[in-house]
Amino acid sequence: MHLFRLKISINQHIKNIVFITLGVLMASIGLKGFLLPNEFLDGGAMGVSLMGNLLFDFNLSILIIVVNLPFIFLGYQQVSRLFAFKSTIAIIVLAVLVHYIEIPMVTTDKLLIAVFGGFFLGAGIGLSIRGGSVIDGTEVLAIMVSRKSSLSVGDVIAIFNVLLFSLAAVLINIEVALYSMLTYLAASKTVDFILNGIEEYIGVFIISEKNQIIKESIINDLGRGITAFKSGEGYGSNGVSRINEDILFCAITRLEVTNLINHIEQIDPDVFIIQYPLKDARGGMIKRRSII
Repeated sequence: MHLFRLKISINQHIKNIVFITLGVLMASIGLKGFLLPNEFLDGGAMGVSLMGNLLFDFNLSILIIVVNLPFIFLGYQQVSRLFAFKSTIAIIVLAVLVHYIEIPMVTTDKLLIAVFGGFFLGAGIGLSIRGGSVIDGTEVLAIMVSRKSSLSVGDVIAIFNVLLFSLAAVLINIEVALYSMLTYLAASKTVDFILNGIEEYIGVFIISEKNQIIKESIINDLGRGITAFKSGEGYGSNGVSRINEDILFCAITRLEVTNLINHIEQIDPDVFIIQYPLKDARGGMIKRRSII
């Protein structure tokens, strides 16, 4: 058992190293091949570093490290020592690559720069997070603020970036600020895709008088796991109280939702179905995501 756990731990560490390495490389391509040569910005800590480089001609590699140092310290306090260590190594390696590698400018088309510069940078950030680190520490700040206020993590990041892009519009020009917003949107969508994948998990609640037939059909015909909850008294559209009926719950990927619903409605056209996105799901009969 001890050797088995050790093997799992080693495999996980290797996977994390691969993710972080790929993330740093992708972010370097985005910065050197798209954003830097064309004086574009991004959101978050990376955006602050790029603005400092653009306005004051400070060395970007040094700025990446200096700007992220407070966030690494917060990560040490709020997350873990290992997280802070991996993030420090990832940020230092990114700074070294940005300083030394030479990548020819890919394009001068501003729209392509915003979209693909954001894509490569977002892929780098997302892969680094998959590896248990960050190369842009804004998320750490957002987590800390959200714990001490009514704001969500998304709200904090949005407010931070609104202030950053407003400052860019005043100190640089509005065009740079607008294109930088596109860069940030491309990067954030790429991060979401890397972390959640195309097959986002969906939780489905199924309320039907034919719950037993539906449960057996989902298990036997679709091969998916399902959980039954005992319900108390309720009130349906037909005005009849329902007592002690099973409410079924199934966790599946978004790509399976349509097939599941069509299958259920063939059994009971009057079924009541509730869907909502799940942050993550694993174990049991959950289908593994197909990305990364």
